[in-house]
Amino acid sequence: MKKILKVDNPNVYASHVGAPQLHPLLSIIHFDDVSPIRNSMNNYSVYGLFIQREFPKNLSYGARSLLVSDASIIAVAPGQVGGAEDNGELLALSGWAILWSPELIHNTDLEARMREFHFFSYFFTESLRVEPNEWTLITQLLSQVQQELTTNDDSPALRNVLLGYLRLLLEYCNRIYLRLRSQEDKDTSDMLKRFHALLEQYYFEGKQHSLGIPTVSYCASELAYSAHYFGDLFHRMTGTTAIAYIHTYVVNLGKNLLMHGHNISETSRMLGFEFPHHFTRLFKKIAGITPSEFIRE
Repeated sequence: MKKILKVDNPNVYASHVGAPQLHPLLSIIHFDDVSPIRNSMNNYSVYGLFIQREFPKNLSYGARSLLVSDASIIAVAPGQVGGAEDNGELLALSGWAILWSPELIHNTDLEARMREFHFFSYFFTESLRVEPNEWTLITQLLSQVQQELTTNDDSPALRNVLLGYLRLLLEYCNRIYLRLRSQEDKDTSDMLKRFHALLEQYYFEGKQHSLGIPTVSYCASELAYSAHYFGDLFHRMTGTTAIAYIHTYVVNLGKNLLMHGHNISETSRMLGFEFPHHFTRLFKKIAGITPSEFIRE
């Protein structure tokens, strides 16, 4: 397995890059002040936004590659793995990162809204492209957060101020996300998004434990299509089959579970397979290697 930095709290990453530790539940990093730094593959137990003019190459997000643009934002959430393996190269980065513990937003309105911010999804694998005016607004906001942390001791009042900044920052990010999504082909985007959201909801609600892995018939019915029509429509839009998409989704979930230390039998059961060898066979078909070989890589 690759060496992974366990970001159990926001200051783990701050310490890794040599940034000051200013608050127990939130860290803010100005990369211009700490560069050059080294890459790291990170296992997050915190939320984070990375706002940079240019990201390192070959970034991964879970088991997939991440598509990044210049002057953009990458969002991460607890339970996710992402970054780039440390190859010894020193990187000069320009921009910011802000990371915060789930404890900071616990029992607040912001905690309840986090699932509405779809740019944190493990399967949203593009960065948020930031326009020049948005870059100015967001970086000014982050500079203000840094100023608050350097001039004020931790207190309930400071935490309320930090929550206010986070709300505003996330609303800016959501506006960018919605703008980017509106630029997609409306019809294709709507059906594919609903299909993907259905798969996410299926596993979020634990339906795999009673129904097994999702089927095309189930998904088509939930989306108000016949199975045959849905299959044809999906193929015309994407050039691949709906069952291949489902299987790839399931295998990517499996990779994430394996990367978090679950064994093959546990992963198989958590995904909804009746027998581990069924999972192994599908994994080999989609990934080209067995789960055991993936763990050893």
